[in-house]
Amino acid sequence: MSDETEIDIDDLKRRMEGALAALRTEFGSLRTGRASASMLEPIQAEAYGQMTPINQLGTVNVPEPRMVTINVWDKSMVGKVEKAIRESGLGINPQLNGTIIMLPIPELNEERRRELTRVAAQYAESARVAVRNVRRDGMDQLKKAKAAGMSEDEHKLWSEEVQELTDAFIGRVDKALETKQEEIMQV
Repeated sequence: MSDETEIDIDDLKRRMEGALAALRTEFGSLRTGRASASMLEPIQAEAYGQMTPINQLGTVNVPEPRMVTINVWDKSMVGKVEKAIRESGLGINPQLNGTIIMLPIPELNEERRRELTRVAAQYAESARVAVRNVRRDGMDQLKKAKAAGMSEDEHKLWSEEVQELTDAFIGRVDKALETKQEEIMQV
């Protein structure tokens, strides 16, 4: 088998891992009724003339299952961080205690839980589409390799390998979704 006819399975695997990592990041931003430092990652506050992630303005801790605290390093930034959290759409009401901002995480009602499971399902579908797009790229590489002289048997073996990889990653996306939905629906 020559190098020209070989497709890069490691590259396909790396790209599929990227889709799964993006899914985990999106899942991390979903508020499930449990405190998590990752739920603050997308929030930015104006600091020193530019938008800055909150975790770069203070120490984020999770001291209890239903509480997140942010120890803001610069006293002049406390109000801006609080404002950014209020306007973020997380539905959390920050409480100030000096330079420490406390975020009590309220219980989710049944309707909100169902809505969050639908959002999680949409994120998972996007990840599945991304994995399938990587599969399509791999199959396109195989078509080109076949046109360049790859044997029918080699083509079939590589196709099966790409399909197995795709199936494995789709399975991992489905498992991550199932876990996240259980976490959301847990009362």
